Amino acid sequence: MTALRVRGVVLPDDEERELWIVNGRVRTDPVPGAESIVDGGFLVPGLVDAHCHIGLAADDLAAARAQARTDRDAGTLLIRDCGSPMDTRPLQERLDLPRIVRAGRHLARPKRYIPHIGVEVDDPASLPAAVAEQAEYGDGWVKLVGDWIDRDLGDLAPLWPDDVLTEAIKVAHEAGARVTAHVFGADALPGLINAGIDCIEHGTGLAADTIAAMAQRGTALVPTLINIDTFPDIAARAAKYPTYAAHMLELHRRVGDTVAAAIEAGIPLYAGTDAGGGIAHGRIVDEIIALHRAGLGAEQALGAASWAARRWLGHSVLDEGSAADLLAFDEDPRTNLDTLRTPSRIILRGRVIT
Repeated sequence: MTALRVRGVVLPDDEERELWIVNGRVRTDPVPGAESIVDGGFLVPGLVDAHCHIGLAADDLAAARAQARTDRDAGTLLIRDCGSPMDTRPLQERLDLPRIVRAGRHLARPKRYIPHIGVEVDDPASLPAAVAEQAEYGDGWVKLVGDWIDRDLGDLAPLWPDDVLTEAIKVAHEAGARVTAHVFGADALPGLINAGIDCIEHGTGLAADTIAAMAQRGTALVPTLINIDTFPDIAARAAKYPTYAAHMLELHRRVGDTVAAAIEAGIPLYAGTDAGGGIAHGRIVDEIIALHRAGLGAEQALGAASWAARRWLGHSVLDEGSAADLLAFDEDPRTNLDTLRTPSRIILRGRVIT
């Protein structure tokens, strides 16, 4: 493979550097004869969608592959797949698709989540065993459904007893996996956070006490703001459950204040679109802009979908020996986040995509 040369201001270091790409890796020492493909502008570690569902709403691997390609073409080169009913491991072998970190399948209770997507755990006491299975099946993450509508109550309610959560998360950690959970409301949050969960998805029910607890523990939050925009539609379809519908509207109404408080408290935030779960693939830039509007500085919002998210997931940025996954821009994307929609180059695994 021909060696490549790129030059530009490398983020987040904000220093102009020359980099060489050989066999899919970044080199910082000159490589004679390298082909220069970027000469000026800004270089950004590949974008990350930290809450995505490759294979959800897909009939087969070809459709799942198309989803991943759509994300790639929007600059997403690393995906944390937060649960899929499809075994997408064959897609991890493809050099033309983003790197995928799989969380296996959602773990839920019968009739307490979207049908046919998750693994239904009949007895809550069996959750630790189910977590062990998904920890082995996934790539270092396990996904729980923390709350969902309880139709008998007519509102959101937790799925798991606190003592079971404590044991289940312990099992995951002993297996070397981290745990995240879908949570819309407030009631499930204390049990999950106190059990040592690593991340909360959505988190619209966060309040002062749970925000403080997450900040103290370093628990991450992926707020999926473009997904929260769908709450009014969810409420409109839930007329049979007026308490639940009103609750969803209230969570939507105050999400800006909730996320702003999480930012103020210092909770680590990362960008995730919830693509596949009613959100189209390829919308990572929309989520970055939404995080900026919620109170993250432009550089912090970009970092939440680039260098900071990559490090959180155990992946490299643009240093010696790093994976050559990067975007090039003619202008500084921090001055106008819409610039992220028009990279001059997308380079994945050392290969020029566009």
